[in-house]
Amino acid sequence: MKKVLAIILGGGQGSRLYPLTKRRAKPAVPLAGKYRLIDIPVSNCINSDIEKIYVLTQFNSTSLNRHINQTYRTSSFSDGFVDILAAQQTPDNPEWFQGTADAVRQYLWLLEAADVTEYLILSGDQLYRMDYRQFVERHRKTGADITLSVLPVDEKKASAFGILKIDDSGKVTDFQEKPKGDLLQNMRVDTTTLGLDPESAKDNPYIASMGIYVFTKAALIALLSENKDNTDFGKEIIPGAIGRYNVQAFLFSDYWEDIGTIESFYNANLDLTRHPNPPFSLYKSDAPIYTRPRYLPPSKVLDCQITDSIISDGCILERCTVRHSLLGLRINIGAGCIIEDTLVMGSDFYQTPSEYEADIRDGNVPIGIGENTIIRRAIIDKNARIGKNVKIINRDGVDNANHEEQGYTICSGIVVILKGAIIADGTVI
Repeated sequence: MKKVLAIILGGGQGSRLYPLTKRRAKPAVPLAGKYRLIDIPVSNCINSDIEKIYVLTQFNSTSLNRHINQTYRTSSFSDGFVDILAAQQTPDNPEWFQGTADAVRQYLWLLEAADVTEYLILSGDQLYRMDYRQFVERHRKTGADITLSVLPVDEKKASAFGILKIDDSGKVTDFQEKPKGDLLQNMRVDTTTLGLDPESAKDNPYIASMGIYVFTKAALIALLSENKDNTDFGKEIIPGAIGRYNVQAFLFSDYWEDIGTIESFYNANLDLTRHPNPPFSLYKSDAPIYTRPRYLPPSKVLDCQITDSIISDGCILERCTVRHSLLGLRINIGAGCIIEDTLVMGSDFYQTPSEYEADIRDGNVPIGIGENTIIRRAIIDKNARIGKNVKIINRDGVDNANHEEQGYTICSGIVVILKGAIIADGTVI
């Protein structure tokens, strides 16, 4: 793996994850209480012995840069690195990144100089665990110029992905980015060729690209150099390579979730609370998920009822009820609270006792969740201040609404409390 360079695409605006991306890059969105989305592909690389990693960024990248710099510090005796490549304007490239392929193209001068034979292109908003060594081995064994990681999907999901067809050898013969209607129907295949049983193949008759690719060095340089109007891998680069290059498929058969929307992000996080077999496990010692060490104290739970939940470090819970929820770092939850089906991202800092007392004395809301508050089916972003006797329950059953001036939005029926929002005592949402 010394000859493989990983490129993680983290430069998108993340509009589907808004408002979680209002003040941060998509790969910097908190995950599972203590991680960030970027920790998934970087950890997969480290566990696969891939030590050369670039992260391409563009929007709201301050917290992402800080997290990577504080987390991934390679040994001075290694040639490995995890470096940020931010969008920049140059005489040759006066525009910002115009798409996934354009982002890589604008740094081709740097990537071309690397002493590697393959480039591994990864996404920064997916939840999965993959040994990339098997992926690269398949690529090399088949003599491929490009290899796509794929998985079977049903018709409902298919139109959100790049869909492909393969021959008996696994070579890609057709590729359509997010097809719909008749074009989608024409991409149906017998997925028993991938090893699915007949019933599963009937339910999942499409082969979807995961947006994860291996390119040989020569193929990537040639494809990005020949037509600078092609700015996206899925829409232009991959379809244009079919028939001209040896494009192969690698079947991935484990858990994978694209968590690029509020609903999928919410569901993927709460799925982690399942016991005993969550679809994605955080507890595999042979392939851990790495993140920034914070040296926080253990959580303190005082006379609480907690079921099917994950509690992160540094929390203080007092006489409250928590069901099927995930609590992030440094959460304070007051007595009498009920938290159900909710993702609470936590806080970046503790208030000092004097700050807390000053808030109470001045009639302000301190950081955390006040007494006798009820929260159901919600996402509470970091550093939120939620008062006493608040009800965040989507009382009117609204599917979508934007009330940012009041500190919240509703997406797919999920109430999202904005980062740093203040929800006054007695508020009902």
